[in-house]
Amino acid sequence: MAKRLSVAVIGCGYWGPNLIRNFNSLGDHDMALVCDTDQARLNHMRKLYPQVKTTTRVDDVINDPSIDAVAIATPVRFHYDLARKVLAAGKHTFIEKPMAASVKECEDLIELAEKHKRILMVGHTFLYADHVRKIKEIVASGELGEILYINSRRLNLGLLQKDINVAWDLAPHDIAIILYILGEVPEYVNCEGRAHYAPGIEDVTSMTLSFASGVIAMIQSSWLDPNKVREITFVGKKKMLVYDDIQPSEKIRIYDKRVEAPPHYDTFAEFQYSYHYGDMYAPFIKMSEPLKVECQHFLDCIVENKKPLTDGHNGLEVIRVLEAANKALHKHDLRRKK
Repeated sequence: MAKRLSVAVIGCGYWGPNLIRNFNSLGDHDMALVCDTDQARLNHMRKLYPQVKTTTRVDDVINDPSIDAVAIATPVRFHYDLARKVLAAGKHTFIEKPMAASVKECEDLIELAEKHKRILMVGHTFLYADHVRKIKEIVASGELGEILYINSRRLNLGLLQKDINVAWDLAPHDIAIILYILGEVPEYVNCEGRAHYAPGIEDVTSMTLSFASGVIAMIQSSWLDPNKVREITFVGKKKMLVYDDIQPSEKIRIYDKRVEAPPHYDTFAEFQYSYHYGDMYAPFIKMSEPLKVECQHFLDCIVENKKPLTDGHNGLEVIRVLEAANKALHKHDLRRKK
């Protein structure tokens, strides 16, 4: 019989309660301990989950020998130090996205997890969504043909962050999805943005990723848009696919549309583009809660000692893109100041 794991969550502000709810719903294991500096938040968690213990001290989590696994859902600036302490204590570690504040920090955490032979997983929740997995299947099947470009928009009004810009806040979702579906990492990253409210913290960014395969991906992120938008378009030579996560149903729509060039022509005057307009269809996809699937996957990886889909190396590649984007932003800032 598999061991019953005991789980702790550090941070119960914005996202932590969702982790607590899902770990608590997995009856084969115990949601045992919640840690946060805000006593009011802990009191609220106790009302929702009377059996769960709470503490304001991280050391209570670190030093508790009964805790097998810890999920970290704090602001990014705390991820590295907390994860280092948790891994050094010999506990399996789940870190919400983004994994850490730099490539160097990610590499250190990966090395530490390997040293202590512990599972290190990053919370790229969309990779556990049925719709994203379906898109990967469709792209891999060749139904869309060769992918020409990808356009992603993740926009809303707020929540403005104090320690990271909008690219670090919103784009990790899009970067993780794009890298997962294409199965490759970009060769080149560029980014432009503006900080309209907090100096040095861009609230609008436009990122470009260029891949060796020839695919170009554009990622627009904003905290200053009137409407909430969660949309990714995949343009192929044969068909086009739109993934709209806001839609309650038909989140994926496939359009039989494309541009066609004549196969043979003798003069430029004979060269004429044509446009193919076919049907649109939305594949039926049975939905499950991605976060619940993700939490279960984390615990399964611990019990079965297997590599997570979103392991430390996966988290590192996303941070590598974000770090490159930040460097590009700073270069553009310098040019404007000249």
